[in-house]
Amino acid sequence: MENNEKETIIIFGAGPGGLAAAIELVKKGRRVVILEKENQVGGIAKTVNYKGYHFDIGGHRFFTKEKEVSNLWQETLGKDFLTRPRLSRIYYRNKFYFYPLKPANALKNLGFVQAMGILMSYFFTRAKYYLGPKKPAENFEEWVTEKFGKKLFNTFFKTYTEKVWGIPTKEIGAEWAAQRIKSLSLTKAVINAFFPKSKKTKVTSLIDQFQYPRLGPGMMYERLADAIKDRGGEIVLSADVVEIKRNNGHVSKVVYRDQSGNKKEISGSHYISTIPLPELVRKMEPPVSDALKESLNFLQFRAFIAVCLIVDRADLFPDNWIYIHSPEVEVGRIQNFKNWNPDMVPDQSKTALGMEYFCFENDKLWNISDKDLISLSSRELETIGLGKSSEVIDGFVIRQKDTYPIYKIGYKEHLEKIYEYIKTFDNLQAIGRGGTFRYNNMDHSILSGLYAARNIMGEHHDVFSINIDEAYQEIKKYEDK
Repeated sequence: MENNEKETIIIFGAGPGGLAAAIELVKKGRRVVILEKENQVGGIAKTVNYKGYHFDIGGHRFFTKEKEVSNLWQETLGKDFLTRPRLSRIYYRNKFYFYPLKPANALKNLGFVQAMGILMSYFFTRAKYYLGPKKPAENFEEWVTEKFGKKLFNTFFKTYTEKVWGIPTKEIGAEWAAQRIKSLSLTKAVINAFFPKSKKTKVTSLIDQFQYPRLGPGMMYERLADAIKDRGGEIVLSADVVEIKRNNGHVSKVVYRDQSGNKKEISGSHYISTIPLPELVRKMEPPVSDALKESLNFLQFRAFIAVCLIVDRADLFPDNWIYIHSPEVEVGRIQNFKNWNPDMVPDQSKTALGMEYFCFENDKLWNISDKDLISLSSRELETIGLGKSSEVIDGFVIRQKDTYPIYKIGYKEHLEKIYEYIKTFDNLQAIGRGGTFRYNNMDHSILSGLYAARNIMGEHHDVFSINIDEAYQEIKKYEDK
């Protein structure tokens, strides 16, 4: 895929993956044009500035095993890349549970009888697993039950998981659980709680600090965009790719709609896409086969709504974020951005919250008006006991499409068909969370962007193989650092 210096590489999307690809290419003197659908960079890791308050859309901790990704982050932000303390809890049945586990807190909330029931269920399940016939877990519910016991699954996993994904846990593939929580076990969690300095049991899901840009993740990607432009790269905002012209495994040009609604064409030697994978293939002209369209229709994303509130109180709760497992409210997670970093909030007598909801695009929740969503989230804040609705003095709503790829049972077969189709192109690569339909973290997306850029410069990397080892990269034993 070697290419001369004068040829243009077109990148669809200015999220972490697209920007990483671009910076790698412009450093080598390549001409790059990024077409970004939104009016700002960062993708689903953007930060929205509202009246001086900075809202991170989702809460993005920065962690990685990859040295080159860590170096890029540090090179981009320098002193503005901070180490911040972590506190997170789970809200369930009107009680707050520390995460990581703290024995006194957990026992007090659960009660001795329920806590012993969870442990007995765990030991019974593990004994059954080791003594009985081995059968691979077929879905999320079976996988988690096998690892933690039925009682703990019903207590903490089932409600929250179904709130996030919108489908029963029996319909979610076991590989999602394996990927996200593979290295955790109840035994490790308990040992870590009693002996927090034990290197043998501590994993990074249980760490008490993380790295974070001073003004949120958008600060990282805005600086990265500036560095790209300083080296001659071009970033076109509000540029929506509407058609991709193809011929015999080769992309010849793309059509995009600019901010005025006018259609424009652009051609390049190579194309890197972060567009959600089904959407990318649907934009192909001429259209793909009916058989491939069936696979596209099987793949679904979960959407995301962030209701951003400004509360007239200096301190509401000490957490960076809280997972809301209780089914009596619709909110799934709450971010407290002042606790991520105080500079996110310009008036320290106020608190900025992100009330986060998971839904499908165009379902009932998605179509609720902004005013009603702000009212709903204000009421639920009070229902949970974290603040008073009367103290909410301002707010706005962000709706994010195609945020979480759903690992519904059977998706792998369809995804592989689409991967094989993309691989038939000699000048197109798909990267990032949406572009690969993989529940990637930021570092996975960045790594895929770096690899895609290097492929254009003559190296050989399979961008679809990143994050397929079923090991969530956040999970890493301390002694490996």
